[in-house]
Amino acid sequence: MRIGAAAGSVAMYQAMTRLGHAAGTDFRGPPALTGTRKGSTVLVLGAGLAGMLAAYELRKAGYTVRILEYQNRSGGRNFTLRGGDTLAELGGAVQHVQFARGNYINPGPWRIPYHHQAILHYCKQFGVALEPFIEVNHNSLLHSSTTFGGVPQRYRDYMSDFTGYTAELLGKAIRQDKLDQPIGPDEKRDLLAAMHGWGLLDKNGNYVSSVSASFRRGFDKPLGGGPDGAPIPSKPLPRSDIMKSGLWEWLSFNMNYEMQTTMFQPVGGMDMIGKGFAKQVGDLVTHNVKVTKIHQDAGGVTVSFEDMGKNNAVSEAKADWCVCTIPLSVLSQIDIQVNPAMKAAIGAVPYASSVKVGLEFKRRFWEQDEQIYGGISFTDQPISQISYPSTGYFSDGRSVLLGGYMFGNAAYAFAGMTPEERVQAALDQGSKLHKQYRDEFLNGVGVAWSRMPWTLGCCGTWNEESRRTHYKALTEIDNRIVLAGEHASYVGCWQEGALLSSLSAITRLHQRAIGAA
Repeated sequence: MRIGAAAGSVAMYQAMTRLGHAAGTDFRGPPALTGTRKGSTVLVLGAGLAGMLAAYELRKAGYTVRILEYQNRSGGRNFTLRGGDTLAELGGAVQHVQFARGNYINPGPWRIPYHHQAILHYCKQFGVALEPFIEVNHNSLLHSSTTFGGVPQRYRDYMSDFTGYTAELLGKAIRQDKLDQPIGPDEKRDLLAAMHGWGLLDKNGNYVSSVSASFRRGFDKPLGGGPDGAPIPSKPLPRSDIMKSGLWEWLSFNMNYEMQTTMFQPVGGMDMIGKGFAKQVGDLVTHNVKVTKIHQDAGGVTVSFEDMGKNNAVSEAKADWCVCTIPLSVLSQIDIQVNPAMKAAIGAVPYASSVKVGLEFKRRFWEQDEQIYGGISFTDQPISQISYPSTGYFSDGRSVLLGGYMFGNAAYAFAGMTPEERVQAALDQGSKLHKQYRDEFLNGVGVAWSRMPWTLGCCGTWNEESRRTHYKALTEIDNRIVLAGEHASYVGCWQEGALLSSLSAITRLHQRAIGAA
């Protein structure tokens, strides 16, 4: 959080990556659970992806499974808002989504990296159709409030100029033997050749306006036909502005392993995945129940809950084993009977605040006026980014884009606003990138994860010390209870982490149940 406050959401995400919150995954296929003892029962708490996957694989293995879910739907943080939906948050605010038919916003997960093989596997197995998610668009915008007169720059222009100027400066250092470490003549030749090709430098090693550079950053007058078809090369932006703007931070954002192409999204909205899982285990789920107590003894687990569909009538459910996927932010407030080390671990992981704003417009002006087809524009304003839909290209009529995605201090500030104020703030800031915003705007929603009563935050945020101190205790089996969810993985804040933690949890639980561990 301190990194995010000082340097913005990009720096915070990069730090999360280095701290093991966003790493490659180790999925090798579904588990082979055999030898289940007849009549063995499992209670799964939470019908998010982790809980539903646990129930699916355990039932396949021969267990009798029941899922208890707080909400009136399955999917957890995997959900999509469409026209006609209603979203209530802590504090009493209620949003009624007014999007046109077919339009939607994904308040939680919204993209899937190609190397998240667990979720890709189950999407294929459950018949969830996927399509490309456009992460990088060289025609999108980069915006600094303090440089270039506040005028947004095309991603390709800024990238080309940053690359060119950096190559020029490094080339000069090489030629003048000003590098910290000496290099031989062969390496010097190769490095200079690399700088010329990488930065599109001229014969003197300078980055200047040229036809070759314009084929990367675009022409002032594009190539055409006929007598007047000759292009006019574009002019690079001032080097001082390129460097001091800090926009180079966004260039490195897409170098992160989690953000590299190719990425995917479900056709029709992210909740297609949740619905795909629910088709497999929907008959096992009891919705609208609030877990109040999780106790265990040598013979099994007893879970007390209030049935919100029956005037909060108190009931109990019993099983031999329990897989608990309740977010730690909520679980830390529940009476759970586990050892002191696991109890401490449950209370040691804070949850990040995150806000997403979905905006519906009369038309796809970003395509029609600016030729931006998918991808993300970035800004140093609190909204951080604008993501354009990766589907429905060239269509007429109303369309929805992601008008802001905030973490850290910006998210807390937006969470403190009313939903209407969040939408208006996103409009004000987005207008700095797209002058059409106000004229084309129809309606919007602003989802603050810290105000969602069933999760109280976006995802668990370990740091190095807390992971070293508490992670092992959190993920071990305590007698007959095991925890699962993205918080119990090294792929935090991603659906992949939820699935991998679930597979690990049920594999180890099964081994204990059949006496192998």
